Amino acid sequence: MSKKNIRDRSAVMFMSEVMSDVHFLVGASSPRMRIPAHKYVLATASSVFFAMFYGPLAERKEEIEIPDVEPSAFIIMLRYLYTDQVTVEADSVLAVLYCSKKYLLPHLAKICVKYLESNLTAQNACLLLSQSRLFDETVLVERCFEVIDAQAELALASDGFTQIDSDTVRRILSRETLNAKEVVIFEAALNWATAECRRQKLEPTAENQRSILGDILFCVRIPAMTLEEFANGPAQVAILSVKEINDIFLHYVATNKPSLDFLAKPRLGLTLQKCHRFLSSAYRSNQWRYRGRCDSIQFSVDKRIFVVGFGLYGSSNGAAEYKVKIELKRTDCVLATKCTRFFSDGSSNTFPVYFDTPIQIEADIFYIASVVLDGSELSYFGQDGLNEVSLDCDVNFQFQCSAESTNGTGVQGGQIPEILLYAPSKQSRLLSGKYSH
Repeated sequence: MSKKNIRDRSAVMFMSEVMSDVHFLVGASSPRMRIPAHKYVLATASSVFFAMFYGPLAERKEEIEIPDVEPSAFIIMLRYLYTDQVTVEADSVLAVLYCSKKYLLPHLAKICVKYLESNLTAQNACLLLSQSRLFDETVLVERCFEVIDAQAELALASDGFTQIDSDTVRRILSRETLNAKEVVIFEAALNWATAECRRQKLEPTAENQRSILGDILFCVRIPAMTLEEFANGPAQVAILSVKEINDIFLHYVATNKPSLDFLAKPRLGLTLQKCHRFLSSAYRSNQWRYRGRCDSIQFSVDKRIFVVGFGLYGSSNGAAEYKVKIELKRTDCVLATKCTRFFSDGSSNTFPVYFDTPIQIEADIFYIASVVLDGSELSYFGQDGLNEVSLDCDVNFQFQCSAESTNGTGVQGGQIPEILLYAPSKQSRLLSGKYSH
């Protein structure tokens, strides 16, 4: 059957023995997979294959062993070379990226990196950081650090963190912008040391954990913990020497503080950004009222950010406390909910209400921010609302009315005056570059 274009004609030859002039034995274990191919197709796509088949040191064997590549990844790469078509999935993308680096296929590598970026979460960021450093993918390294910084407590508690190499652990725990309590960072270091002991077939004793960690332990700023956190955590773990425990206690209470190998200065963390969507606020005697109705607004951004919470207006009739439920949704999927209370002092200021952890927001997708308030019925409200807001951190917001808003909030006026967020700043990008090499 004739094919109308070169892609269709080439696709017929994919994985075909017809006219094949080379075979690859792919995989580390026996039986390896024997895969037919055509030198011309491979050599025109990859300089590595060209040198392999037609260079001065060309392979003359009919079968070429490829022990360091997974057969499934090699087949995905071949399909791309024969047809320009590629489908990567979570369980194959890193192996395909390795193939693209091995055989110098930059477009295929770009496809893999784009997939990894779009599927980057706190749960996989540490593992992807380790791999992207190995593959020298600097943009992906930066994206991983952004997620790890903003959602540090989730990232450090992930299984992926316990699986990474020691140098990547050191670089993560050294970061000035790591947004986590120091006691959480300490626990993560112990969890990684325990996993590394098992990988090295050692008992995970305190002595072995300390040996495995080495100077990584000094990346944890133990003296920056509260005295209570230290007393109930590191002080009761035998990984510290008696002298270290004694010196750290003296650091908390003594006038003449001993010299320590641990940094005592708290991390800078990330700078909280605010997107304020109203030009002014007001109050009237007959509004804004709350009777269990929902105030809601829809927004999108042009860069990945991490929403921390919302700034809300409080009572216009003197100091008052509110019960509040805040929620963040993507289409019909609830990403985060928090029920809490906040106190307003009767001013027109906004009052922050935070989610338990920052929520990752992807670019060019609309999300719904909602709040249900219960308290003093009269409050301030925003007016002269903006459809678009540009922040100093180079993030641009767009706002639209939400069909879920049943209390009058919209683009032009109402509640939810502020979106509180972390965004990659110039400072964090510089620090990311400093610690990524």
